Amino acid sequence: MTAETAKRPAAMESARGVFIDNCWRPSASGRTVDVYAPAEGIAYAQIAAGNAADIDAAIAAARKAHETGAWGRLSAAERGRVLSKMGLIVLDHAEELALIEARDTGKPMKQARADVQACARYFEFYGGAADKFHGETIPFLNGYFVATEHEPHGVTGHIIPWNYPVQMFARTLAPALAVGNATVLKPAEDACLASLRLAELSVEAGFPEGAINIVPGLGTEAGAALVAHRGIDFVAFTGSPEVGVLVQTAAARNHIGCTLELGGKSPQLVFADVDLEAALPSLVNAIVQNAGQTCSAGSRLLVERSGYDRIVAAVIDRFSSLRAGTPAMDLDLGPLINPRQKKRVEAFCANAASDGIPLLAEGRIAEGVPKEGYFVTPKLFGPVARANTLAREEVFGPILAAIPFEDEGDAIALANSTDFALIAGIWTQNTKRATRVARKVKAGQVYINAYGAGGGIELPFGGMKKSGHGREKGMAALHELTTLKTLIMKHD
Repeated sequence: MTAETAKRPAAMESARGVFIDNCWRPSASGRTVDVYAPAEGIAYAQIAAGNAADIDAAIAAARKAHETGAWGRLSAAERGRVLSKMGLIVLDHAEELALIEARDTGKPMKQARADVQACARYFEFYGGAADKFHGETIPFLNGYFVATEHEPHGVTGHIIPWNYPVQMFARTLAPALAVGNATVLKPAEDACLASLRLAELSVEAGFPEGAINIVPGLGTEAGAALVAHRGIDFVAFTGSPEVGVLVQTAAARNHIGCTLELGGKSPQLVFADVDLEAALPSLVNAIVQNAGQTCSAGSRLLVERSGYDRIVAAVIDRFSSLRAGTPAMDLDLGPLINPRQKKRVEAFCANAASDGIPLLAEGRIAEGVPKEGYFVTPKLFGPVARANTLAREEVFGPILAAIPFEDEGDAIALANSTDFALIAGIWTQNTKRATRVARKVKAGQVYINAYGAGGGIELPFGGMKKSGHGREKGMAALHELTTLKTLIMKHD
């Protein structure tokens, strides 16, 4: 970051170090990383630049907690009580956490508040699930008793992105903790202050030493050291497909498993018989939520040609009224996370213009926002050629591509035509068609006459193809974060 792209106030919140064994300690490197407020374009805090030595210490603490410490001695019911208490404590600190999250990411306050509620719900859900994740008995030969049980991996490593830090902290750690793993988390350097505050609150909730360890810092240093460490038994990663390749490669070298929740180019398939009044809010919000910086953003608006003009006209009208602003303004969307991301999104728009793709609608940036903020206007382009970059690559910004299709078969082929397969929405009043299409669309989640942007703590979530593999959320996450052991006993 340079003086031209960001300001630096005279006083900043100082780094607290790394969080190991329920306390802050100085990072081994002694260095710090500046944290920028996207809506203001200023560095306002610092985090420790954790490195491989800090990762070593965090993993050692987690290993001790799991194998000989108080955490490993807790029963499933006792673990559940700690997680449930954490959920209540999050709610007690909801406004504080929302304010931290909003400034750290730039998102509107209403969304930051919703994210904090989701964080609490993750701990509540997995607190209740901890003692309800059962094995089974298997009929076998006479004279044998056979049963299975789900055993925690041991020490699990977690790397989360900058777009939903307060949610992702709970989404990845709560299920891992529920089944008895001890954890090491590397949060994103662009936005992680809520994660660091949650670490402090975990002590109040009663998590024993070593159950939760957090090493902030750069992905190329702390993150790389975490996924390559031989003391990690499983890795959970959410981020870009490019980094996902590196994570899976590192895990393979140590012969351990991983879940990868990566990018998306998710389609909204809109048939001519759609209830447009019901669909319109979701069609628009699915791409502007968090300024489009969502892996499950509905970035492709696929519309049946016979209804294309009418449906797209309604989206144009809604798009034209959108406004981007600061968290306190609480408008439709906030800024992008950093100048690099802003430049990337602007490049997609410039390429679309040079390719002759019509700009159908554009929102605006509200008056009074800091000129140093990383704001872009939401844009609707269309019709977009199917082979165009805008129709195939993830933008990770509030940019929507409208593409017509001819019929049901063409809609399915178009929906499945990218390298991504994370989430999809289908909008039609024909329930038989909706079911047929849903079963043929490649996606980890398919919504019919709804679009949850991956929402629902109870709902298994994850992708296919370049969107990754494995499942988070719901009871499915507990299967990923354990290994199945079969016990065979001969009794006569």
